[in-house]
Amino acid sequence: MDYAALRKSMVDEQLIQRGIKDKKVLWAFYKVERHRFVPKDISDNAYADFPLAIGAGQTISQPYMAALMTECLAFSGSERVLEIGTGSGYQTAILALLSKEVFSIERIGPLAKKTEALLKELAYVNIKIKTDDGTLGWPEESPFDRIIITAAASEVPLPLTEQLKDGGKIVLPLGEASSQVLTVISKKEDRLELSQVCPCVFVPLIGKFGMRQS
Repeated sequence: MDYAALRKSMVDEQLIQRGIKDKKVLWAFYKVERHRFVPKDISDNAYADFPLAIGAGQTISQPYMAALMTECLAFSGSERVLEIGTGSGYQTAILALLSKEVFSIERIGPLAKKTEALLKELAYVNIKIKTDDGTLGWPEESPFDRIIITAAASEVPLPLTEQLKDGGKIVLPLGEASSQVLTVISKKEDRLELSQVCPCVFVPLIGKFGMRQS
């Protein structure tokens, strides 16, 4: 399997043709080997245009959605980033290439350990992972320049807004269980400004400040 060719095709056809323009983001998606972050029995589909199951009831997002969320964060390269939902570690690896440091929280312990081992094997050195309730954030490492939430919330978790620097951004799927809108939150002098990007569907954010249960 020519994964390099599949990866180039993914970027050219799924990202560029749909409007992803940030050259640094495109470079990161060309570089990170997505097939390393999915189960081996489905690695042939690693660069396909849909989410994939990675075990423990979790998924790796569609490449375009991962790229769009990354682009919305508008990285300069000096940011400290908080990621809620480590999952497979694919998005984590992308963030690590584009920022100074990544702090990633995964609520499922075995998945966090597996992903941490993989990222170390792949020589990512600017990532810290812990198992915890991601909706509580990571207070001892705050404040953060950027926060990415890879699960859907009914509202922005309060601890995360408090841990965001002034001038920082949060990107997350905001809405209810069946449908959400990808939303960018910008913090300006302790005010939160919301900008809607596009409709989306993600798994619910679980935790103290997670998705409201109907």
